[in-house]
Amino acid sequence: MRKFDTLNFITAGMPLRTGKGSYPQAFDILKEMNLDGMELEFVHGVRMSDESRAFVKEQAKDFIITAHGPFYINLNSKEEEKIDASVQRIIDTASVASQAGAFSITYHAAFYMGGDKQTVYNQVKTQTKRIIDVLEHENIKVWVRPETTGKATQWGDLDEIINLSKEFEQVLPCVDFSHLHARTAGEYNTYDEFSRVLEKMGNEIGQYALENFHGHLAGIEYTAKGERQHLNLEQSDMNYKDLLKALKAFNVKGAIVCESPNIEDDCLLLKKFYTAL
Repeated sequence: MRKFDTLNFITAGMPLRTGKGSYPQAFDILKEMNLDGMELEFVHGVRMSDESRAFVKEQAKDFIITAHGPFYINLNSKEEEKIDASVQRIIDTASVASQAGAFSITYHAAFYMGGDKQTVYNQVKTQTKRIIDVLEHENIKVWVRPETTGKATQWGDLDEIINLSKEFEQVLPCVDFSHLHARTAGEYNTYDEFSRVLEKMGNEIGQYALENFHGHLAGIEYTAKGERQHLNLEQSDMNYKDLLKALKAFNVKGAIVCESPNIEDDCLLLKKFYTAL
């Protein structure tokens, strides 16, 4: 697994300036903007040509690569074939991401579907074991990270993700700070709250969880029911400055993925603010 000496700021997918361009152009733009890498977006399916995999793997010597699995994942589906398909999508994401030089993958793991928290947790744990068993058998070394989700109907509050991470060596949280903020309709937005999240991860999982970090950040619009949509940071109430201060104070290393609509601009905003601290 990769060792980090700092916190890196990467874009959710290719920078918008890439237009209809390809990975070579995307990485040229990242380099010009002094950004640190990108999250491969497999959200509509795990598709990447052999040529692209080889190219991105070469770039991974100088850039940080992560990947986001498909949106059609529900490890708690009422239909067995949908669970099997979800497990396979996560395995495929890990396999292709690993071949492209990624250090970490993330995905939205499940919906409660009316089930109680403990039952759903056990189901997610059972399916996660299936995934990890395959990755271990095939020697696919990449962090597997269920993401903290933005609505109360989705499995994945902070405690659930941390508890799952304690069950498997290859599992760690992907902390989406915007989702935590939206899920609680406005909490998780102060320096102290951000610090508590990081402290909890360090205490309950171990310091390595903060030294191999993978998180998401964007502006966000929400209602009492949780996330509505992503916004640019300056158009939202997301207190990204105090978050970055907390990340610095806890010496968090790894990657923050910017998911704002203006991906690379907010990514640069975050990096500049963080570097100036």
